[in-house]
Amino acid sequence: MQSNILSFFNNANNSSSNKTVNKISSNHNDTYTLFFDGCSKSNPGPAAAGAVIFHNDVEIWSSSVFVGKKQTNNAAEYTGLIIGLREVVNRDISRIVIKGDSKLIIQQMKGLFKVKSPNLIPLYQEAKNLAHSLKSVSFHHVYRHLNTRADELANLGLL
Repeated sequence: MQSNILSFFNNANNSSSNKTVNKISSNHNDTYTLFFDGCSKSNPGPAAAGAVIFHNDVEIWSSSVFVGKKQTNNAAEYTGLIIGLREVVNRDISRIVIKGDSKLIIQQMKGLFKVKSPNLIPLYQEAKNLAHSLKSVSFHHVYRHLNTRADELANLGLL
């Protein structure tokens, strides 16, 4: 099951919807905000993820991806985080505030909770490696009503 997600990340021709809304030149001292989300119907079940990057409250990038036919919500959440972090690195953004509505994923990324599920460990390691490559990163839990764009993108990935 987990190898399907990892192969998704290794496949350059995946079926993700990737949209650049507005190109803004990246100043290495700017702070950007990444929102991520994942969803799984039936948990495990059909799963998808979404991520969006804002700069000064302006959406500059968003993506929706189908994660798999039988994935957990937590795997989908990590997928959303990873696709967002990959775009942050791709854009050479060095400072990022990351917000998500999964308290578990946020606490794991902060090092406050252990990652116990063997299926999540490779996703956690990928996210950690990407985060460590940045100059400044902070993780914040937000309630669902403050994560609506990423939630919308995650649900679009199921279509």
